Amino acid sequence: MTKRVLTALLLAATTLPLAACVDGPGPGYASTPYAYDGYYDGYYGDVYDGYWGDDGGFYYRHGANERRYIRGDNAHFSRETPNGNGNFHAMHGSMTPGRGMNMPHFSGGGGHGFGGHGGGHGGGDHH
Repeated sequence: MTKRVLTALLLAATTLPLAACVDGPGPGYASTPYAYDGYYDGYYGDVYDGYWGDDGGFYYRHGANERRYIRGDNAHFSRETPNGNGNFHAMHGSMTPGRGMNMPHFSGGGGHGFGGHGGGHGGGDHH
């Protein structure tokens, strides 16, 4: 191998990890939709989108322009069909968090529940 080829290979190998750092996802960021299906009783008003945190709580926001997700009480959000409370209704949705979002307890590991429904108003099915 010539010195020029070896130098080119070493240079290419050193730039790959740096490129991954620039474009790669960081904390609170996911490149694919995250499903957040579950049940909600409407207590906090309309929910635009949200996620199930790794602490078991549901974090939501009211609109697309909000950068911060708020933790809802487990008495108002559930992953399982609630027993004995007729106020709960199914919510189906997915969201893709962006850079700079304030997302406590978000691991980015994907949603739980019945699977995702993409696009539009995340909490649209909870009427």
